[in-house]
Amino acid sequence: MKNDEKTEPGTPTIDAKYKIEILAKGPYIVHGKPTLEQKRIINNEDGEPWDYIKDKSFEMQEVTSLCRCGESKNKPYCDGAHTHANWNPELTAPMTPLLEDEDAQVYSGPDYDMFDNPDYCVHVGICMAKNAAWRAVRHTDDPERKAVLEHEVERCPSGRLKLFSKEEKKFIEPDLKPSLAIIEDTKKKCSGPLWVMGGIPIVRPDGETYVRRNRVTLCRCGQSHNKPYCDGSHVAEQWKDNL
Repeated sequence: MKNDEKTEPGTPTIDAKYKIEILAKGPYIVHGKPTLEQKRIINNEDGEPWDYIKDKSFEMQEVTSLCRCGESKNKPYCDGAHTHANWNPELTAPMTPLLEDEDAQVYSGPDYDMFDNPDYCVHVGICMAKNAAWRAVRHTDDPERKAVLEHEVERCPSGRLKLFSKEEKKFIEPDLKPSLAIIEDTKKKCSGPLWVMGGIPIVRPDGETYVRRNRVTLCRCGQSHNKPYCDGSHVAEQWKDNL
């Protein structure tokens, strides 16, 4: 890797065998044999998106190619469809850390600062349940609203939302092992991004490594305008992987 690896606060140190390489006009090449599961969004008692449930698992090899153009007939794996698919493989996302990006915002409350970078929203919707995390962060003196905030931010797959504890003076992150998941949204009737967990490095075709993060979502539909990251385009496109 050409550059010194940058790591977002709260990201674990992991085995060097794990890595995702992005081919310039092709798939994600996954190294290290992390698990790959389909996780479906489930609702709470009020019918709001609230958590995930495992639906199925997929076989992984020490080196596995996963589709990123959205056109493979063998999803989630690559079958070479990118060579004739109508898609733009260009990687347009900045190398800037999410917390330092000019679009990042901070919402403050009694216990936490909540960092938010809307450019990385994947429209899972858990953060909007129970009157939304943006309201809850201002009222964490109420234990119930504090618990809601922690639940919602922890389940933001892209890491768009991130909590900084004022008392502990550090970012609070869920304990995630190196693993992958495919998000299925039955309420919106679409299939979502590749959820990369536990700090797996993501390497560009030029050898540069994106800021290593505990939670990342990568585009699978081929339509994101913030590649390699998901920007929620799969919702507008009503993209389905039909797994």
